[in-house]
Amino acid sequence: MNLAFVESPVQLLNVLEWTHTRGGTDTMIVVLPPVDPMSRGQLRRMAELARDEGITVRWQEARGETGAPLKALRALTGLIRKAERIVIGDPFSRYVQLLLSLVRTRRITVVDDGTATMEFVAQLARGERLVRWHRRGSGGPRELLLAPVTSAARRSFTPSASRTVEVFTAMPVEAPEGIEVTANTFAWTRERFGPPLITKGADLVGTSLVETGVIDPAPYEQAVTTLARAHGATRYFAHRRESADKLHALESATGLEIVRPDLPLELIARRGPIGHTVLSFPSTVVHTLPLALVGTGVKVAVCDIAPEWLRDTASPRAQGFLSGVTETAKDVQRLAPWRATAVTAVTAVTEG
Repeated sequence: MNLAFVESPVQLLNVLEWTHTRGGTDTMIVVLPPVDPMSRGQLRRMAELARDEGITVRWQEARGETGAPLKALRALTGLIRKAERIVIGDPFSRYVQLLLSLVRTRRITVVDDGTATMEFVAQLARGERLVRWHRRGSGGPRELLLAPVTSAARRSFTPSASRTVEVFTAMPVEAPEGIEVTANTFAWTRERFGPPLITKGADLVGTSLVETGVIDPAPYEQAVTTLARAHGATRYFAHRRESADKLHALESATGLEIVRPDLPLELIARRGPIGHTVLSFPSTVVHTLPLALVGTGVKVAVCDIAPEWLRDTASPRAQGFLSGVTETAKDVQRLAPWRATAVTAVTAVTEG
């Protein structure tokens, strides 16, 4: 049996894509839900889709309540030790890293957790410790306490004579020698949903870069306003982590209809209706939407993040990482932030 651990809707979607690629349903998905309501709601909807595919889904609370992490650890130990393959969606998750310390299986698969997969593979290749790209500094006493767990997890992701490691991804990665890279083409998504109805207007995809402390809210609001007016956007698909106050301010400033998706955007777009142009800031969707919408004629464009938008507290790696997200995206139009009002997205998603 394959045992998968997911903590976000996108991770669960990509486990479904992985199982579809392998042509089997011998997988149990363990959902370790976060505490925020939006994520939990999307995870429950994704769990329903997984069950419809004949996959067993187990909902395991591991956060929030006192003692929940240890209770979950005890409940999952037997499953972990019996699993033939462990599939994980977030290699940076400290809780998942702790679970990996119990793993005896010789096979590990990492499925996409969005653009974080790019940083994960790059850190493995450089021999660095596993840390999220937007984190600044050493992380404090908690990170020092968990350092042995992180080091052990990193060894788990290193192929050896007794361990195979696979990365299932839609992201452009250059994996270290010995790691098998399997392309995620969103075949399951395209087979199950669509083709979508395409509207005349444009849609704008939100980002949680404000919430994660990378960019300031004021320039972000101005950028959204500028893009919406330049491209005739009518809807704003909010990221599940975006705050209600920020979204209310955007709605007031732009007049955009704020949409809180109940599923990952790849599924929302594929089901439709969707605008003929989808505008985004550097994020996972500039890599995944062209795959999910291939052959539909929908145009995808990405607006770069200007250096002056970054907060003083942002990670020194932030600008380079965000630029890399857009530079490596295929079948999208890249919009420079200083001329976003003058450039029209003209690159259609290619056939094939």
